[in-house]
Amino acid sequence: MSLVSASFNTSATGDYGYDWALVDVETSGLVARRDRVLSVAVITIGPDGEQTGEFSTLLDPGCDPGPVEVHGLTAERLRGAPTFDQVAGRIGAMLQDRVLVAHNAQFDYDFLAHEFARARMWLPVSQRLCTLALNRQVDPPTDDMKLGTLATHYNVPQQRAHDALDDTRVLAGILRASLREAARLDLPLPLVTCPPRAESQFTPKPPKTPCAYRNPGRLASDGPLRQGMKVAITGETAHARAELVGRAVAAGLNMMTSVSRHTSVLVTNEPASGSAKVRRALTEGVPVIDEHTFLRMLADVRPGTAHEATAVAAAPMAEPEAEPVVATADSAPRTPSAAPVQEAPVPGPPTLPTAAPGVPVPAPRRPAPSAGAPDKPLAGRRVLVLGGVHADAAAARTRIVELGGSAAINLSASVTDVVLLEKGEDDRRMSRIATLELPVHDIHWLSAPTAIATAASGTAPRAQEPHVMPRGGVIDLPAAHGGPAPEWYVTAGWAPQPDCGIDVVAFLLDEDQQVTFDEDFIFYGAPESPAGTVRLLTGGPAEQTIALDLASLPPATRKVVVAAAVDGAATFGTVGAIQIGAALGSSGAPLARATLDAATTERTMLLVEIYRRGPVWRLRAVGQGYDHGLDALARGYGVDIAD
Repeated sequence: MSLVSASFNTSATGDYGYDWALVDVETSGLVARRDRVLSVAVITIGPDGEQTGEFSTLLDPGCDPGPVEVHGLTAERLRGAPTFDQVAGRIGAMLQDRVLVAHNAQFDYDFLAHEFARARMWLPVSQRLCTLALNRQVDPPTDDMKLGTLATHYNVPQQRAHDALDDTRVLAGILRASLREAARLDLPLPLVTCPPRAESQFTPKPPKTPCAYRNPGRLASDGPLRQGMKVAITGETAHARAELVGRAVAAGLNMMTSVSRHTSVLVTNEPASGSAKVRRALTEGVPVIDEHTFLRMLADVRPGTAHEATAVAAAPMAEPEAEPVVATADSAPRTPSAAPVQEAPVPGPPTLPTAAPGVPVPAPRRPAPSAGAPDKPLAGRRVLVLGGVHADAAAARTRIVELGGSAAINLSASVTDVVLLEKGEDDRRMSRIATLELPVHDIHWLSAPTAIATAASGTAPRAQEPHVMPRGGVIDLPAAHGGPAPEWYVTAGWAPQPDCGIDVVAFLLDEDQQVTFDEDFIFYGAPESPAGTVRLLTGGPAEQTIALDLASLPPATRKVVVAAAVDGAATFGTVGAIQIGAALGSSGAPLARATLDAATTERTMLLVEIYRRGPVWRLRAVGQGYDHGLDALARGYGVDIAD
């Protein structure tokens, strides 16, 4: 008997048929390298949609089961259940040669990978599909992307939320409906390649303690050292390097792995060695002292100024800030920290609504598509631009935002209009647009757009829509009062690129716009900060997310910069527009959205900044590009990158 109620309509799904393994896990917590799987369910489905297998079991994790109020799995219920290693072989056989499917698939994949590693086995998954990422592409008219919300939208019955087997059965129905929508819109599936994962990758890294003091600047010629000074060491030392670092950290100094213009002093016994750190110190005018002098100064380190620990709050509603001047590739500095985007004067940015304890924060409401204000005639509309050279397409998207609309980068269920530029009629999506009967306009429509009462795609508008941010736009992020602060998910998406890859990265910066440790650089090779407060998540080949636990960031972290880099010789002019969405939680609908596509020859781009402004966290849509590669961008923020 099929649990998806019917076979897939293969004529409708076309190339969307795979052997699927649908998975759901209930866990003792949210950190895969630390917490354990309490129950697991797997349903296998063939390309025709027929169920071919089912397995579910409770598991004895050998630890506290965690939030029982969420999953209902008490220690008593789990007592006597098998351990994961006892069922790993059966689960592995069901996953073998199938595409793993889950809602927020990286979460389930990571937990299974860690459990298989503990069982001294490989997780036999080479591809995964996230139904959350798939529905972000489909963009159905729902207020969020939670499993229950999508189940209601797609008319899939749900009986027991947070029950692994029932959630997997619900997932089967959502997958079937989502694939039909993807086929209707001719969307590529966001399949993620999953390379083998070595056990060593799962070794937890102890969080490093950030320096509690602000950087007081350079060491004067006659001293003394002050708490918060940034100190780097290079070359051979008489004392063990670990001992020197440990004593310096205990004295309140900020030990760095690289040299920048913000370094207070470089310690070396070989000032003529010509090492990279010595050369950079001489170039930047950083004082250089030997080990003996450093040890003598360590005996008398003067008090520093502590970082201010500010509580996150929401500010009152205000008008938008003026758009700041953003550097172009021709005028960009060698390092981004050399030309920070200036903070605009008051009045301040708009503030998204604040949540009561346990209540999701709603996005700003928009009028119905036909009810746009005279100066914002495209309010509530989502417009896809096709064709044209890059500069013309970017100008058209900018005009759409000026008119109150949202610029789409892919065809989705929320698109209400299409603007054709030169040769836009040759785009492969035009046949699908004709089938959907979407209104198609030429460029002159953006001079005097006419309102259309309803979207021809047949989907009703959302009751709540994202706040549309222009390039340089700033918003205050809301905070939940009285309950645990939710994670923010900043997602970057782009049109699928057949010939190049794009890497999304994040930098955790101090008041000098420098990383405190190399581990404050989050990228594909190190996708999680040691404390787990910032994580890189991959939803598909054209989507990556930075998840941020802002409430847990140390006071020394004043800003998080999210950037993107093109792999290889391609540029962002070739890639085209990058769409940014900011949402509360992994399943939240975007509360704010921006489309960034001013780049031409640039290979790296600053996408957004999330920064402290008094008691408030703010998000700025940047869109500033550089012609240099990711290595130069990382060095500019103080990351020690080998030549």
